Amino acid sequence: MNIQRKLISVQTPAKQQGFMGRGHIARPVIQKPFSESDPFIFLMDDMLNKQDEEPAGGPHPHAGFETVSLLLEGEFGESSFRMKEGDFQIMTAGSGIVHTETIDKKSKMRLLQMWLNLPKKVRWTTPRVQNLPRAHVQTLSEHGLEIKVYSGMFAGLKSPVRNHVPVIVADIQMQPGLETVQEIPAAFNTFLYVLEGGIMIGEEQNFLLQDQVGWLDRPSDDGASKLKLTAGNSGAHFVLYSGQTQGEPIISQGPFIGDTQNDIKRLYKEYREGKMQHISTVPEKQQITW
Repeated sequence: MNIQRKLISVQTPAKQQGFMGRGHIARPVIQKPFSESDPFIFLMDDMLNKQDEEPAGGPHPHAGFETVSLLLEGEFGESSFRMKEGDFQIMTAGSGIVHTETIDKKSKMRLLQMWLNLPKKVRWTTPRVQNLPRAHVQTLSEHGLEIKVYSGMFAGLKSPVRNHVPVIVADIQMQPGLETVQEIPAAFNTFLYVLEGGIMIGEEQNFLLQDQVGWLDRPSDDGASKLKLTAGNSGAHFVLYSGQTQGEPIISQGPFIGDTQNDIKRLYKEYREGKMQHISTVPEKQQITW
């Protein structure tokens, strides 16, 4: 295994006003068309510092994909779906589901929420939600390196979360100057998002700074590849996303993903007619906590 992954694209997504009003800043992390970011549709870094008690957000539908949520700070969600700092959740919208994201009090939080494509053959699968509390996250902590693996296999750790699309989600913290070499599948589309500090990537030592997104090359190989990472002078904290591309075009409109425009029309019709269940009412076997 001599394939060395390289940093080939760096982006610095700008902050913008979020949909929850004052105190909500959002950064669209993925700045590529889906044909290049496959299987990742988009990723939003939501930073909320809500100073009033006016309700914001509310119930809304999704279908045709999965939401992948990592809560970096604060608390978020309702009842059994409430997330705390360090928690992880994958909601498979599949054939169609309604969920609620309402904040009706003063709140401070930071959430990374991704839309992950579902393969065409399971796009309309039965909805489910998987919750992985921070206390149950597989973690490696040694010699100034801490890796939390929320999805997939990485650094010798395996998440219990079930994936329709093979995908790695890992939160990585490194002390200043530390170097590590990890394996990822060579064919997986991979990017890193730096939360704090800076990281040098590959043998070329190309630098990626706080708030920047770095995409790796993707060799046409089915084996493993090596990713060399070296923390900068102030250390590094970043999230790595790596997933198996599906190579299938999608149609995206509003809260829905489909294969054709007719799919989108059908989904809007089903939602208007009240045919989509709320995620909190699905059978217990579709609500999984690891």
